[in-house]
Amino acid sequence: MNVLHFIFGIFGNATGLFLFLAPTITFKRIIKSKSTEQFSGIPYVMTLLNCLLSAWYGLPIVSKDNIPVTVINGTGAAIETIYVLIFIIYAPKKEKAKISGLFAFVLSVFSAVALVSILALHGSTRKLFCGLAATIFSIIMYASPLSIMRMVIKTKSVEYMPFFLSLFVFLCGTSWFVFGLLGHDPFVAIPNGFGCGLGAVQLILYFIYRNNKGEPKEKSTANGVVEMGEESPQKDKQLNGSQHEQV
Repeated sequence: MNVLHFIFGIFGNATGLFLFLAPTITFKRIIKSKSTEQFSGIPYVMTLLNCLLSAWYGLPIVSKDNIPVTVINGTGAAIETIYVLIFIIYAPKKEKAKISGLFAFVLSVFSAVALVSILALHGSTRKLFCGLAATIFSIIMYASPLSIMRMVIKTKSVEYMPFFLSLFVFLCGTSWFVFGLLGHDPFVAIPNGFGCGLGAVQLILYFIYRNNKGEPKEKSTANGVVEMGEESPQKDKQLNGSQHEQV
């Protein structure tokens, strides 16, 4: 692993950790109020699956020179597990059952992928199988803020799309995209190149509508992967989840 490749891996870990920790403000609110209110738990469960698959893909038994990928996604998996468990504890009975079932499904899918890759696949075939699984869910996660971007365009307001969140999505996607290119690994480069592009679009939208942070004309609800910043109670109920980086 060359020095430049390693440096971009470290930078990707730093920006990725920022994104994983961003929802802590939301979960402090949930714990304090002892209610999940109108927040959605689905983004956190799906992010957990992505982290588990990406962490598995980065292991030396699957792919070479991708330890930084395993480090940040292993950390992310631990953080997301905490989020999911907190959500299950404070969710209403119906939502609790839904998220618990989805949580069990995620663990089953990951276990199946890991077992199949170890017991039935070898070499490049194992890397291809695990890489495709990780890539698919990485792209799904990076696409999650599209609903927020639509709302920004529709309302001409950026109050639900914080600048620093958009900036770190762009930086995280860019760093892992370059990391994948330097390591000649399309399963790291492709989804993060997609994330880099979406992050750039978010920054462009922010600068177009940055002077309009007032109350939008129409109320909407947007689902994504990472929340950042603590809004008023009414605003928080309108924004269920947000955008979560994935590596």
